[in-house]
Amino acid sequence: MSETPSNTLRHRFDGREDAPVLVLGPSLGATWHMWDRQIAELTARHRVLRFDLPGHGGAPAEPVASATGLTDRLLTTLDTLGVQRFGYAGAGLGAAVGADLALRAPHRLASLALVGASPRFGTADEYRQRGVVVRAHGMDPMARLTPEQWFTPAFAAAQPAIVDWAVQMVRTTDPGCYIAACEALASFDVRADLGRIGVPTLVLVGSDDRVAGPAAARTLVAGIPDARLAVVPAAAHLAPVEQPAAVTDLLVRHFAASWQDTLADVPVPPQTPTAFAPGPVAAPAPAAQPAQVPAPAAPPAPHRPDPYEPGLKLRREVLGDAHVDAALDSADDFTRDFQELVTRYAWGEVWSRDGLDRRTRSSVALTALTARGHLDDLAVHTRAALRNGLTPTEIREILLQAAVYCGVPAANAAFRVAARVIREETTLEP
Repeated sequence: MSETPSNTLRHRFDGREDAPVLVLGPSLGATWHMWDRQIAELTARHRVLRFDLPGHGGAPAEPVASATGLTDRLLTTLDTLGVQRFGYAGAGLGAAVGADLALRAPHRLASLALVGASPRFGTADEYRQRGVVVRAHGMDPMARLTPEQWFTPAFAAAQPAIVDWAVQMVRTTDPGCYIAACEALASFDVRADLGRIGVPTLVLVGSDDRVAGPAAARTLVAGIPDARLAVVPAAAHLAPVEQPAAVTDLLVRHFAASWQDTLADVPVPPQTPTAFAPGPVAAPAPAAQPAQVPAPAAPPAPHRPDPYEPGLKLRREVLGDAHVDAALDSADDFTRDFQELVTRYAWGEVWSRDGLDRRTRSSVALTALTARGHLDDLAVHTRAALRNGLTPTEIREILLQAAVYCGVPAANAAFRVAARVIREETTLEP
């Protein structure tokens, strides 16, 4: 293990130095120790590099909120170590990093294994709600859900020590980094890009995986041109821990059979740097007599892009897919223009401005809605405020402040609405 600069990931090597490098990426909430039982056999052929996600297992708590951001940190780590060509196996969020590697750095990737993976993990709303729960209650609710999410009931009953290890692993994860990793999964979606993954790919899934199950695995295999499927019986999301022998055998055979010299076979994405090229130097012109020059015509107005699509994206991030889908799906000929107006103006023009962050905008929205008594919209924006990073304590303080300036009856109604929404949003069902 080595010191970790802020733009890299904490990592460790196992295996001889002259062997080809195989990188192993962990699942959300897990550390590199989830791969412990694969190391002995994988190091017979490879120099294995494992990394921890930010804030996991004591790694530096420097949150990264996208799969591409994690990929960039991993590539910087590998560049620092002088690793150019490597194989990669990742589980869960680590698999999202693997898919992003295959799409953005195929010239670096020799072979790929996606474990407990999906082209899109659940819904964005589900993962953003996890962030709300963690802000309100810390990591304990996530830790309590771990046995059901990661292991089959039979394994959990037979291996209580491993279950306790997993629960503690999640409980000690940095909350801010866990929330950022949830956002990375919420925004991850490569369904339209699977056909561009050109490296040999093994898609490995536990038969009882409730996070990214066999249906998601089959979607990956159907979309990736050079992919094959392996379903591991009697395993859930953390198949490398639950069925280590089967997973190890599949990984060993895949990387032995599919490894190729991608540095030679896959072209590096073209780089198009721009260089300054001086033009010919003109001879000085003779002095001319002053002349009346007409005023130049006004330059054409710059093209202004339509803010609808950025507004729709932001509206979904703040209010949630379920709410936005319901609003758009219920629109008819009479209300459709209004929905477009709201998306284009409120979200594409105002909410997207740089002058205030989202937490502040939510605070303003809660106060204004309380003052005007718009309780239905207050419920919607209480959910949005939780997504935007406000805690239940901060929402309480905003409503107390509103009681002073907007009136006690208005705040009384607002407290009832906000309390109900907070109770719903901070209770996570398994």
